Amino acid sequence: MNILHVSAVKNWGGGENHIEALCLESQLAFPEVNHQILCVRNGKFHQKIREKNIKFFTAPLALKFDLRFSRKIISLCRSEKIDLLHLHDPTALTLTILADKMGKLPPMVFSKKTSFPIKDRKQTLYKYNYPKIRKIFCVSEETKKIAALKIRDKEKLVTIYHGVNLQSQNCSTAFDLREKLKIGPEKILIGNIGNHIRAKNLETFIETVHELVNIQKYKNFHFVQLGVFTDRTEALKNKIASYKLEDHISLLGFVPGASNLIPQFDIMLLTSQSEGLPGVIYESFFHKTPVVSTKVGGIPEIIENGVNGLLAEKEDFKTLGQHILHLSESPELMKKFTDLSHEKLFKQYTSKLMAEKTLAEYKKIIHD
Repeated sequence: MNILHVSAVKNWGGGENHIEALCLESQLAFPEVNHQILCVRNGKFHQKIREKNIKFFTAPLALKFDLRFSRKIISLCRSEKIDLLHLHDPTALTLTILADKMGKLPPMVFSKKTSFPIKDRKQTLYKYNYPKIRKIFCVSEETKKIAALKIRDKEKLVTIYHGVNLQSQNCSTAFDLREKLKIGPEKILIGNIGNHIRAKNLETFIETVHELVNIQKYKNFHFVQLGVFTDRTEALKNKIASYKLEDHISLLGFVPGASNLIPQFDIMLLTSQSEGLPGVIYESFFHKTPVVSTKVGGIPEIIENGVNGLLAEKEDFKTLGQHILHLSESPELMKKFTDLSHEKLFKQYTSKLMAEKTLAEYKKIIHD
C-alpha cells in the first residue's frame, strides 16, 4: 500500500506534527504500508522532516495555486505507484483537485484538523464535496459536527483523534528555561505553545497575565510563550509593553523541539478561540503538566473541567486567571489532574491507536 501525504503548509505546527507521528508510527507497526510526504520546498516542515527517517519529496509553492506543485503530485502518483492520497490542509486539497483535473489521480482522504466552519461558497463547497474524497478524517467530534453542516455525504465523516508518539517524547532541550530567562525557583512558570495566529488568541493570553500581575498583584508568575512569529507579533509585543509586562512575559519565538520544554512548565495555559484539538494538550498529558484552557473545539472531549484540568469560556481571562491561581496553590489537585490525564493518554490517545484507525480506513477505500 503506497500512501502519499500532501502538505502545502510552509510553517511547522500541529498539523505537520500529526503527519510526522502518523508516518513514524506506521513504519514501526505496519511496515507493509509505504508512507511518503510531499511538502513545500524550503519550508519549516521540509527543514524538520529532513531529520527523520521518512521518505519525502518537495515542490515549490510561490502562490496558493502554483501549478508546479500540482504537477509534482501527478508525477509522484505515477512514479511511486500511489494507491491513496492523504491531504492535510485546504491548500493541499485545492492543489490536488487541480492536479486531478490535469491527470487522473487515485482516491483521496482529507484530514480536517480545525473547527473552522466550511465557508458557504460555491468553490469551497465543491472542493470539500469533491467525489474522489472518500473519507474526511475529523480530529474531534466537534470538528465532525461542524463539517457535517456542509458535507453532503455524512458517511464520509470519521472521527480519528490524534495522539502522541510515545517513543519520540523526551525532555532533551538545548537550554533550561529558568537559566536562560534568569528566573529563580520562587517563580511559577506558566507555558503556552502555539504559532502567532488568530486562532490561538494570544491577546487573551496577555490579558490573563495583566489580570494576575497588574490587577490581582500576583508577582510570583512568569509566562513563557513559544511559537512562530507572524505579522501579528508586533501588535502582541505592543500590547505587552502597554501593560508594562515585559518582565513577566517572554516571547521566545520558534524553538526546535518545543514540546520537550513542557516538563519545565508548572502549568500549561491555552487561550485559543478556535481549535480542532491541539497536540500540545496530549504532550502535556504525557509530561504530567496540568492544563488550564479555553473550552473550544474538541478540547472538552479530552479535558473534563474539574476532573483532569480546568476550562473557561473563550476570551474569559478572569476565569483563566482564577484557574491558574487555584491550581498553583493546590499541589494535590495538580497531581490528581496529571495522573488521570496521563492514564487517559495511554489508553486513548497514542499515535499507535491513531495509526491503526487510519490504516483501517485506508484499507476500506483501497479494497473497495
